Amino acid sequence: MRTARFTLDPAFTVGDVNPRLFGSFVEHLGRCVYTGVFEPDHPTADEAGLRQDVLELVRELGVTAIRYPGGNFVSGYKWEDSVGPVEDRPRRLDLAWRSTETNRFGLSEYIAFLKKIGPQAEPMMAVNLGTRGVAEALELQEYANHPSGTALSDLRAEHGDKDPFGIRLWCLGNEMDGPWQTGHKTAEEYGRVAAETARAMRQIDPGLELVACGSSGQSMETFAEWEATVLKETYDLVDYISLHAYYEPLDGDVDSFLASAVDMESFIENVVATCDHIGARLKSKKRINLSFDEWNVWYLSRTDAEVSALDWPEAPRLLEDNYSVTDAVVFGSLLIALLRHADRVTVACLAQLVNVIAPIMTEPGGPAWRQTTFFPFAQASKYGRGEVLDVRVDSPTYETKKYGEADLLHATAVRAEDGSVTVFAVNRSRTESLPLDVALNGLDLTEVVEHSALADADPDARNTLAEPERVVPHPVEGTALRDGGLSAVLEPLSWNVIRLR
Repeated sequence: MRTARFTLDPAFTVGDVNPRLFGSFVEHLGRCVYTGVFEPDHPTADEAGLRQDVLELVRELGVTAIRYPGGNFVSGYKWEDSVGPVEDRPRRLDLAWRSTETNRFGLSEYIAFLKKIGPQAEPMMAVNLGTRGVAEALELQEYANHPSGTALSDLRAEHGDKDPFGIRLWCLGNEMDGPWQTGHKTAEEYGRVAAETARAMRQIDPGLELVACGSSGQSMETFAEWEATVLKETYDLVDYISLHAYYEPLDGDVDSFLASAVDMESFIENVVATCDHIGARLKSKKRINLSFDEWNVWYLSRTDAEVSALDWPEAPRLLEDNYSVTDAVVFGSLLIALLRHADRVTVACLAQLVNVIAPIMTEPGGPAWRQTTFFPFAQASKYGRGEVLDVRVDSPTYETKKYGEADLLHATAVRAEDGSVTVFAVNRSRTESLPLDVALNGLDLTEVVEHSALADADPDARNTLAEPERVVPHPVEGTALRDGGLSAVLEPLSWNVIRLR
């Protein structure tokens, strides 16, 4: 096969990686919370009912901002139900996922969970703009963030949390463009209530960071017009607009699935263009950044049947996709797409964290383990900190039904503060290895520290309860620096991490 090539030069960069790019998402959906992060009767549970085996894996995963409590769940959410003595909290019907919510895990427990992950874990709170509005958002803000001396801040202290939660990052609703959303609105309706809510929340604290709802996908009929209409109302009041995207192989079209990041990059670039167009029309010097606060591989076509079959159970097994090597390679490519746009995508949340389309799986009363998708995220979070270098590949291509001609190589590179460089690369070929040559201009690099790959002779191999370590990254031999460049061979259908110093 023809060799793929690109050049790295510190003079040509994309931007710095915001740590929030490695965020995740905990929704009251399926077993993400109950028997996921929270299981008081589990052998590893701490005094707060949090599974310590899960906490260890979450720390290893390297997640930062964690979005909560939804997702579709938030559009019917009454925050008051989730605070105070657990025995007094009401049970509610969750219309989004046709389940019963017990509220045993609520706002205080969420904040405690973040603190136990570590200082890198930041709250990202969504407010309900589906069935509720400005008043309830302000009440939640006062309860969560005001120090003391008001009814709601003093109620928080009475509930056992004297110190305010200090939530800086807030989502103004969720997927309000979607007809499936409880309280679905038109762009005009949503833009107005989002602006009113943002304006009022900033009266309490001008320093908040606010995310307006963008389109739930590039395929939405209202895409781009929705963003334009919402931003006309909110441009000077918000900091981010959201993007959501999920990918799965449809009708056996694996080649298009492997090129999913082509769509993701197009989505990002089109939203950036829309944001900047509205900024220009408003003659504003402000720049709106992107919060890609839901992304993943999700076998979405199965979901409607799963949900419609439910009869209001507690924490049912929902959306528990078991990921293959192929899924992990696509997942890694989506991470590369986010890093390649780090100048504008400054928040991103992998949906979700545990059990529900998640990198971490658990069994009630039993073990927790890493899915195949765990490894690309953990490696990107660990080694993808610093400045993204501009990567423009010269690659062999292949034809896809959905996206036309696509590069076999998808790659990016991040330069750390100490001058070391990590290359993240995916070979989309299902059958052939891909030779790679990288020219290194102006980079003082003398050693290949590591080349690891996630690949397998069986593209459907996956980690399960019975075989939790069936798929793990393995070292690749032969990668070297020579003649001022990097030379490597990428295995077929592989996610690669090449570290240089």
